[in-house]
Amino acid sequence: MLANKGRMSTHSNIVRTLGTEILGGVHRPGDNLPLEADLLKRFGVSRTALREAIKTLSAKGLLIAKTRVGTRVADSASWNYFDPDVLAWRVEAGTDAAFRESLTEVRRALEPTAASLAATRRSPEDLAALHACVEAMRAQTASAIGFARADLDLHIAIGAASKNPMIRSMASVIETALLEAFTLSPPVRSAELHRETVESHARIVDRIEAGDAPGAAAAMLAVIDAGVTRIATEAALTPGRAGGKS
Repeated sequence: MLANKGRMSTHSNIVRTLGTEILGGVHRPGDNLPLEADLLKRFGVSRTALREAIKTLSAKGLLIAKTRVGTRVADSASWNYFDPDVLAWRVEAGTDAAFRESLTEVRRALEPTAASLAATRRSPEDLAALHACVEAMRAQTASAIGFARADLDLHIAIGAASKNPMIRSMASVIETALLEAFTLSPPVRSAELHRETVESHARIVDRIEAGDAPGAAAAMLAVIDAGVTRIATEAALTPGRAGGKS
């Protein structure tokens, strides 16, 4: 048991380290990774452990391994940004306005549809969960992390209420977008902003409960656009902070 945990820890460390370096530009598309012997020495692992890690990164679209040619970084167009690890590494490496805009575009395409479907498919249990999430947001008046968690839980609950497994599987994109937004401009920084944010989310739930699919979609889109506006305002006031790390 302990040996298996050790192997998993070693595997995870190699995958995370190389993944973060690729997403951070240390190893750029088209670059060959360092020689296997150098990587073995760097990580202090067996050849089997290293090759398993390379396979994992290849499955995520980050690497291309060919016999007698070596392992090179794949074109960024093949990187699987719907993979939670890849998204996390991208954020860890640093984001910029273009990346945040890409996240927003996905949210605009996805979440209003989720809210619309939830309005026609939600169960009593779904509604109870949605209302509980809104009340959790309302109670989080001081903790940015606590508010972010409650907000994320609501968006995930809406995805669950849509009864569409494809939408639920894209929760990592929503999570990354929300955490980025809260890092740049936390809604709990003022009582008025906190109240407005909670009420705008409550409107989504109200429309879902009323079975108003178009209204639920419109309320969700308004929430997304309000977040974009808030970050843009923050960027204008503090460009160094909201401009991203890369």
